[in-house]
Amino acid sequence: MPSPDPRFSQPGHPPATITEFEGVRSLHLGTSWVQGAMRLARPDAIELEYVQMMMMWMLFVERPRRIAQLGLGSAALTKFCWQRFPEARVEVAELNPNVIAICHDYFGLPPNDARLDVREMDALDFVMDARRHGTLDVLQVDLYDEQARGPVLDTPEFYQACADCLAPGGIMTANVFGDFINYDKNLQAMEQAFDAVVWLPEVHDANIVVIAFKEAPQIDFAVLYERAAEIKRRYNLPAKTWVNGLKEWMRDHLG
Repeated sequence: MPSPDPRFSQPGHPPATITEFEGVRSLHLGTSWVQGAMRLARPDAIELEYVQMMMMWMLFVERPRRIAQLGLGSAALTKFCWQRFPEARVEVAELNPNVIAICHDYFGLPPNDARLDVREMDALDFVMDARRHGTLDVLQVDLYDEQARGPVLDTPEFYQACADCLAPGGIMTANVFGDFINYDKNLQAMEQAFDAVVWLPEVHDANIVVIAFKEAPQIDFAVLYERAAEIKRRYNLPAKTWVNGLKEWMRDHLG
């Protein structure tokens, strides 16, 4: 692990560092855990499979107007949403200023503008703000500290506040990663707050992506597969595998 650059090692927060291997630049927070990645030849694409899966809300929301991200990571989701949904406002809450700084310098995060608002703040404060309640079409949650043992915020109160932020028809996607005990704890807390909660099969490094609905949707797999083909064509994301995962989950959990 390289020694931290003073620009990305402000005291009081884990330092942000990068490594590069076979054309992929990875973000670390002072440990070997990968907190995000970018392929240098395709800096605007989403490199990691689980991060791609965080976009599966696209199967249900075609024209979002407000998208929020809790935890910036390597800014892959933030850049993608800002670039590919030009009608949407994209907000980000990231507690660690070192992450924000390194994303600007090494991961192509653009400066804030009329549609992009990346702010240094606690994710809990972000979702507890009553002015934000009922306003978001999409909320993406990927909150890990440098040890990556489980989500930093995982209480029923937190997930209820996430649900409160969503507009009617709104969707949250969340990455649940870490020690096994965290999975049930997070899923149960989400199920208390959301009308429907579905999780897809585990992908690399034990990441499980959950999609949580403000209101349970009517599922028509023929329509979802059509939508998946359009997402593949327009955005080059493997959306058919998301629909397969939803279908597998419904078969296993709903009979």
